[in-house]
Amino acid sequence: MDRRKFLKTSGLAAGGAAALATPAIAQSAPAVKWTLTSGFPKSLDTIFGGATVLAQAVSEATDGQFQIEVRATGEIVPTPGALDAVKSNTVQAAHTCSYYHFGKDPTFAIGTAIPFGLNSRQQQAWFYHGGGNELMNDFYKGYNIIGFPGGNTGAQMGGWWRKEINTVDDLKGVKFRAGGFAGAVLSRLGVVPQSIPAPDIYPALEKGTIDAAEWVGPYDDEKLGFYKVAKYYYYPGWWEGGANVHFFFNLDEWNKLPKSYQAILKTAAAMANIDMQAKYDAVNPTAIRSLVGKGVELRQFSPEILDACFKAANDTYAEITAKNEAFKKIYESLKAYRADAYLWSQITDGTYDNFMMAQQRSGVL
Repeated sequence: MDRRKFLKTSGLAAGGAAALATPAIAQSAPAVKWTLTSGFPKSLDTIFGGATVLAQAVSEATDGQFQIEVRATGEIVPTPGALDAVKSNTVQAAHTCSYYHFGKDPTFAIGTAIPFGLNSRQQQAWFYHGGGNELMNDFYKGYNIIGFPGGNTGAQMGGWWRKEINTVDDLKGVKFRAGGFAGAVLSRLGVVPQSIPAPDIYPALEKGTIDAAEWVGPYDDEKLGFYKVAKYYYYPGWWEGGANVHFFFNLDEWNKLPKSYQAILKTAAAMANIDMQAKYDAVNPTAIRSLVGKGVELRQFSPEILDACFKAANDTYAEITAKNEAFKKIYESLKAYRADAYLWSQITDGTYDNFMMAQQRSGVL
């Protein structure tokens, strides 16, 4: 993707990207240096790469006047510390998942994905044109941050399991690496949620410390080697139908920036947001074929399990909305949009995709 061309043609405010990128404007622009902490290791190049896409685009659009140094998780703070690092201005920015901070307030989960929430396309519509990002930023303001969508994984897989799961009873007692909202919902069905960072998932599965684990999808999961220690790969990851990564910026530092730099940051974030899912959609088909070739057994969660999880999710939402006004306000907006979005999808994408998938299964594509 040509970053400079994108920035010049994507309708930047404050005079336009084309004007901002000219040497005359760049010479009068202030020199700014920020540090960004990623919530991901460099080895996961697609999800980590969203931050480098942003940093390079911002540098190019300002002729190098605005520099953002990207640091991998653990180099400055571990993933769970990213939000507090931005809040306290230890770093000016982070690229991470909002739902990692579910423990602070379940409202954070809505910024990434909630069980049986929106798919990735619907996420973008709600964030950009349904008031979602404004609602989330009203909430983030209490933590001295401002956020913008910075990538989406698409619908995720349902994880790696050491044994088959066919009924709701099969879930009881299973130690599953799934934190946040997924863990809260699954615990209602007898699952024992485990919170384990990415580097520690493989050894935990290998030793049998956990029985199952989820991460993202085929491309990343193959890199992490989970297929070597758990052969059943389930789908769909109903807790992450369209998981959004976010850029978080310290609100005080954001307010100090010239309006032109704010516009460039927002546009670069949108560019990274598009680029990440495009790359996942490009690499996941090859990765899933590779995994199946290595003996992985794909399994779809049964309707019985999905129905039970859907009910458990709605029961969880009812409990949280009864006592958390911030969550209730944002969830009700998302829920209202979701109902209309899936009505529309049934008429358009759903019907089209179902037909085309039938052609794929019959071997005529």
